Amino acid sequence: MPAHRRWTPSGPYDLARSLSVLRRGPGDPSFQVTADGAIWRASRTPQGAGTLRLVDRGEAVEAQAWGPGADWLLEHLPALLGAEDDPSAFTPRHRLVHQAHRRHPGLRLIRTGLVLESLIPSILEQKVTSDEAYRAWRLLLWRHGEPAPGPAERMRVMPDPRAWALIPSWEWHRAGVDAKRSSTILRAVRAARRLEEAAAMDLPAASARLQAIPGIGPWTAAETLQRSNGTPDAITVGDLHLPRIIGYALTGERGTDDAAMLELLAPYAGQRHRAARLILLSGRVPPRRAPRFSVRDFRAI
Repeated sequence: MPAHRRWTPSGPYDLARSLSVLRRGPGDPSFQVTADGAIWRASRTPQGAGTLRLVDRGEAVEAQAWGPGADWLLEHLPALLGAEDDPSAFTPRHRLVHQAHRRHPGLRLIRTGLVLESLIPSILEQKVTSDEAYRAWRLLLWRHGEPAPGPAERMRVMPDPRAWALIPSWEWHRAGVDAKRSSTILRAVRAARRLEEAAAMDLPAASARLQAIPGIGPWTAAETLQRSNGTPDAITVGDLHLPRIIGYALTGERGTDDAAMLELLAPYAGQRHRAARLILLSGRVPPRRAPRFSVRDFRAI
C-alpha cells in the first residue's frame, strides 16, 4: 500500500509548470504524466528508490509514494513542490516580465534536495543537442537503472553511484556519450556524498562544491542547483540560446552574449533565475535564421 500526504499551497499554484523542469525530454523513464493528469516521478533518495504520484486537486496536491524511499519523498514533498520558494520577493522590472508574472502566478521554484539526480542529466546535456542528451538519459536508465517501485508502468529509477561507476565504456558509447562527459559523470559519482551535501548549502558554496569536480563548470552547476536547491538566483551562463532569447525578449536585439544578459538581469539580483524562467514563459524568442544543429551519432566515432 502506498503512503500518503496532502499539501496545501498558500496561494495560486501550478503543479505541472513548476515541476516541468524535472522532465528530461519526451519519454523520460523517471518522469511521466498520465492521461488523468497525474505526475509520476521515480527518484533515488538517501533511503533508496521511491516513486511519487502527484495529483492537483485545486485547493491541494495529493501525493502517494511507494518503495524504500517513500517516507523520504513525502517528508520532502513541500520543498519539492515549492513551499520554500518566496515569489513575493520578486519585483518585475520590464513590461514583458510583468505580463509573464501576471499570467503565471502559480509558478514555484522547486527544490528536490537531490544533487546527482539533476547533475548527471545536466552533464549529459553539455555541448550537445537536447535530443542527444535526452536519448542518452533514456538509454542509460533503461539499461542500468532499476524498475520504479509501485504500480508505475515503464518507469525507471536512475542507478546508484556504484552502478554508474560500473557502466563499461562501450555502454556509454552505445548511449552516444563521449568520453569527456562519461568521465565527468564517473568523477562525480565517486564524490557522490560530498556533492549531495551541496543541497544544504547557499548558492556560492554549493556552486563551488560542484565545480571542484573537473568537467563541471558554471553552466552545469547552475542547471543542477536550480533543481536540487531551488535557488532563485542560479542564472545559467555559458548557454548557447539563453542570452539570445533574453536579449531579444527584453530589447528586441539579436546577438546578446552572457555579459550583456547579466547586465540586463542586474535589476533582478537575487532573483535572476526566476526572471529567466518568466522570460522563457513569455514565448518571445528571436526568429530562427539557421537550421537546427544536426544530431551527432557518437556511436559511429
